[in-house]
Amino acid sequence: MNQGDTAWMLVASALVLFMTPGLAFFYGGLVRGKNVVNTIMLSFMAMAVVSVVWVLWGYSLAFGTGNWFIGDFSALGFRGVDMNGGTGPIPDMLFAIFQMMFAIITPALITGAVVERFKFTTYLVFLVLWITFVYAPIAHWVWAPEGWLFKRGALDFAGGTVVHINAAVAAVVAALLLGKRRNPGLEPHNVPFVMLGVGILWFGWFGFNAGSGLAANGLAVNAFLVTNTAAAAAALTWGVLSHLQNKRMSAVGVGSGAVAGLVAITPAAGFVGVMGALAIGFGAGALCYIAVRLRPKTGIDDSLDVFGVHGVGGIWGALAAGIFAAAAIGGKEGLIEGNIGQMGTQIIGIVATLLYSAVITFIILKVLDVIPSLGLRVSERQEEQSVDVTAHGERAYVSDGAD
Repeated sequence: MNQGDTAWMLVASALVLFMTPGLAFFYGGLVRGKNVVNTIMLSFMAMAVVSVVWVLWGYSLAFGTGNWFIGDFSALGFRGVDMNGGTGPIPDMLFAIFQMMFAIITPALITGAVVERFKFTTYLVFLVLWITFVYAPIAHWVWAPEGWLFKRGALDFAGGTVVHINAAVAAVVAALLLGKRRNPGLEPHNVPFVMLGVGILWFGWFGFNAGSGLAANGLAVNAFLVTNTAAAAAALTWGVLSHLQNKRMSAVGVGSGAVAGLVAITPAAGFVGVMGALAIGFGAGALCYIAVRLRPKTGIDDSLDVFGVHGVGGIWGALAAGIFAAAAIGGKEGLIEGNIGQMGTQIIGIVATLLYSAVITFIILKVLDVIPSLGLRVSERQEEQSVDVTAHGERAYVSDGAD
């Protein structure tokens, strides 16, 4: 066990966990004030539910030996997961902890598409099923040595396919099945909340990406740099485009651009240099800006533009990893260095993730919807009154002392 690597990975794990409260503030600021408690709770309950599922069976299914498709039950309840050593420079238990944090934030991302109308008790059941039948298999495909995409050489350093594309397509399916909000707000209710969330996400993302090499070394240093560079380039690009179109620069837009850049650099952070990161950031800012602008024309109430940012950003990032990968950084050659075949592998990974996540998420939600005691959507009265009050008996804001 390398003590330096272990210390760094403990910090990186905490940084990734901190991203989920950041997401809670980011999403919470974007919704109407009467539903902010519920929106924040959707992220916090992912921390609670997924943590339990992960130690019981989620980690075993994702990283157990198993086969090309999914792991096995050899590590149920973290059985045999060593806290003092393992196959690498950090303890196996620390690797499992680090991966837990990725599993937590992924379904929390989905909630941005279903805020203000998803039945809370059903959501808790959905978390268990989705981590088990969607997240764990895809994580196994990409990151477990036995996984079929791992064996094909698909590049996904920190979760472009496993986290972002996976969550984004599931979000679209959920938004379609739940239908549109009856009275969506016209603007975010708390822009400072949004920007606080962006700041926490940006900060935590250094653990997300720089930690994914599992060591305190030069690769982590490069991943840290390219993560910040792509986020900055995308934030600037989105802000400039917003100013050119509207003659003003939106804070929410700049924040969304930063998140888009962070998403896009995620699969490539261990394979590209700083100039590749600039290209990825500029591309993410432009592509995600366009996607968010076009989303209303689709008629899908992806309430907080999960697919526009995480789906489009994740797809672009996965493709960009295949374009800009440099052998001098992560030992992998991309299209620019003459490895045309890498692009085919990246496309296979993207399409497989999109199809599998969409189909299984659809099945899970349809089953939950037909169970009489569950169902997907709150009643019209509950939605009109406030999901905060009807689901939690609480309000974010009290109008006066008498209340």
